[in-house]
Amino acid sequence: MTDGKGPLNGIRVIDLGRHQAGPRCAQVLARLGAEVIKIERLGGEETRYHAPWVRKQSAYWVQYNSGKKSVSMDLRKEEGKAALRKLIKVSDVLVQNFRPGTIEEMGFGYDVLKSLNPRIIMVNVSAYGQFGPYRDQIGYDPIGQTMSGVAMVTGEDGMPPIRAGVPIIDRTTALHSAIGTLAALHERSISGEGQCIDVCLADSGYSLTEIPITAYHGAGTEPQRGKSDAPPSGMYPCKDGWVLIAAGDQHHWHRVCAALGKPEWQQDPRFTTRRERGKHAEVINDAMRGLMGAMTMKDAIAHFTRHDVVAAPVNTIAQAARDPHPWERRAMVEVPDFLAGKIAVSGDFWHFSRTPAVVGSTPKVGEHNDEVLGLLGYSKDEIAKLYANGVISSSHHYDTLSG
Repeated sequence: MTDGKGPLNGIRVIDLGRHQAGPRCAQVLARLGAEVIKIERLGGEETRYHAPWVRKQSAYWVQYNSGKKSVSMDLRKEEGKAALRKLIKVSDVLVQNFRPGTIEEMGFGYDVLKSLNPRIIMVNVSAYGQFGPYRDQIGYDPIGQTMSGVAMVTGEDGMPPIRAGVPIIDRTTALHSAIGTLAALHERSISGEGQCIDVCLADSGYSLTEIPITAYHGAGTEPQRGKSDAPPSGMYPCKDGWVLIAAGDQHHWHRVCAALGKPEWQQDPRFTTRRERGKHAEVINDAMRGLMGAMTMKDAIAHFTRHDVVAAPVNTIAQAARDPHPWERRAMVEVPDFLAGKIAVSGDFWHFSRTPAVVGSTPKVGEHNDEVLGLLGYSKDEIAKLYANGVISSSHHYDTLSG
């Protein structure tokens, strides 16, 4: 952990998000130094209770919510709405990812936010957007992978559709949201006014298939699954696993020839251009498999690296977790945890020279109720009354509910 002040120090964010894309946007802002106040339902957001587990703590939950403050409050009650209105007046950003129309029904649409605080930046995250042909449909990460074509350009020809094993659409959407927030904060410093942002999962999917979409839209060209026009670019089996080789560009070819021990291929007309190599891909791939099949992953990577060819391990999760890179670079950081004792969370992806990223621990349910309501001017007696009336709740019984 670091006690430094990140570049967004002084920015206050209200996080009404649930599940992944919205909360992850707010988590990124927290890493950048913003004060992020998560408003969660009484008893805590449902993803606190999602597997997999690390000693009673949800590995799912901590990735989206570490470094935030927690206020556990019932926004269906007028007293909860009143507290949120007060918080909006002293905040810079509000992030929400309810179904389109829901936040308006709750009484917190952008028009209301703007009237309470003209400088507020509202970040709306949804499946298909606040407008568009599918606005009223619900969805999660996989819809971005399927409707944009990602699932049909992944894998080999003839396979069923394949989705990524990790939430690439949620992550991309969260980053789009955070980037938009940063841009809106910059623009506000000039205009003095906030604005509304509309980011969605479906758009993020299309941002990943933009090249093949453009090719088809402009020329009717459809990609073939698992086919590369630039061998050797792919994953090749070794004695103890797989290694990625990426060497499709023209200036890589002489290096590949040297690595394969086939200098004569540099003048071979079958391989002189990228296009010709694509036509004769199997000859190249057979040679690659023959060489690498007799090597360990470590030896294959060392061999191709010596020849200045891109080579990297195709790690299992266990191998990835043991790799020194994320720990030395602090992409993964171990922090104290109230349930697990300590737990690994995503860390610093920026490495600022003066204002380091802020990697915090995960809050207990309602841990910051008193602090945040005190900030808003509530007295101890008023806070006690909110507890008594079931408007807010604390976490004294939380650790008996998880695991």
